[in-house]
Amino acid sequence: MSIRKAKAGFVGFGEVNSPKELIDEKCRRAAKVLEECGVELVYTAPVRDDPEDKDVNRARAELSRGEFDLLVVCIAGWIPSHAVIDVISDFAHKPMILWGLAGHQEDGRLVSTADQAGTSALREPMETLGYKFKYVYDTVDSDSHAAEKVASFVKVARAAALLKHARIGMMGYRDMNLYVTLLDQLSLRKVIGPEVEVFEMLEVANRMGAVPVKEVRQVIEELRRNSTFEKSVDDQTLEKSARMFLAVKQKIDERGYQAVSLKDVDGVKKLMQFPPGLVLMLLMDKAGVASIPENDGLGAVMQLIVRYLTGQPGAYLEIYELLRDRVLMGVPDFVPSEIVDGPVRLLPAKFGEIAEGILNVSKLKTGTITLCHLASRGDKYRMHICTGKAVTPRKWEEAGWAQPAPQLPSLEIILDGSVDEFAQKVLSEHYIIAYGDHRQELVDLCRLLGIEVI
Repeated sequence: MSIRKAKAGFVGFGEVNSPKELIDEKCRRAAKVLEECGVELVYTAPVRDDPEDKDVNRARAELSRGEFDLLVVCIAGWIPSHAVIDVISDFAHKPMILWGLAGHQEDGRLVSTADQAGTSALREPMETLGYKFKYVYDTVDSDSHAAEKVASFVKVARAAALLKHARIGMMGYRDMNLYVTLLDQLSLRKVIGPEVEVFEMLEVANRMGAVPVKEVRQVIEELRRNSTFEKSVDDQTLEKSARMFLAVKQKIDERGYQAVSLKDVDGVKKLMQFPPGLVLMLLMDKAGVASIPENDGLGAVMQLIVRYLTGQPGAYLEIYELLRDRVLMGVPDFVPSEIVDGPVRLLPAKFGEIAEGILNVSKLKTGTITLCHLASRGDKYRMHICTGKAVTPRKWEEAGWAQPAPQLPSLEIILDGSVDEFAQKVLSEHYIIAYGDHRQELVDLCRLLGIEVI
């Protein structure tokens, strides 16, 4: 998985009577901090409110020649609001961040260029004009620096930009006739951006037969080299999964998918007589795309959001039990290797009347975790976001597995809020996870896209 660097336009402002050298130095220093945070900048020199509007015209022209996800409006001193609006109005379609710098201490006294007078005069007009922006400010008496918030919001804007051009592949449609996995393509395109393409399982089946034996063997050999098999498994058992992985990967490479979902229970298991868990794992680990079973369209979109914001794979977990003070979540098929604690452990196992397949039974990493799910009612989108502490689960099993039943990859998540609060807002059996507390980035993205946070 490779995500391009976040890109920002950067323009600073300071009033014509403020010391030019000081305004220039403050803006350069702010820009350097952003670059050190990994943000690629399209930089234009600070703008003053000169009577001929030379700076305004120059900055507008220089920014127009660059490509960026977000415009940083850096206020380094007092500036009449019209000079700022004259520059940024051409970029009203882009997200922005209004960043007020701060004064400095000199010989025991505070020296101010009235940065926050400038931002205070701008915040309400920018909101009234309909700009999508976030307001942050530095303080001279604090060690905390708003640059980190700026860099974080630039990455949020990058995620929004990447989503506008994302493409998701869906093999089949509406597995098990579920409702919570459905999506409306037009509203999704309008509000968030991704295109979802449906392709048929027959196409994949035809491709599987044409996959070169050499490529299949390479996948199997790599699996054996990088995984621990709990029981002996012959190559023939692994071959179907390897062939399907390579066939779906061909489709991914041709169409440029960033995520895929496969028709699982009523598709691969029922019609092709093997579980696709290993296929989905290989798609995440080897093809670098997000993958989720059961034609979960909005689950795939949520995976991409987590990937673009955090760089993590965006694994899915399923709710199994609501307990007094925690939630038991696990998966009956696969997890990406990136969230595994220790070796990737694979086990041949059988569930109910479904043919035996390869089940991932790896232990999962613990620690602070963010749970999130995206849902829609018509063209109104909502995201449920919560955080908690993931701990090693107790011994448990899912009824229906051939004995001795496997311990599924799972976590007990001690929520920061109550279990009942979570339960009354729950949107699906599938939730996407990210390690760490990423609530602020998710909330910022929702505000940017017009998604309700619950």
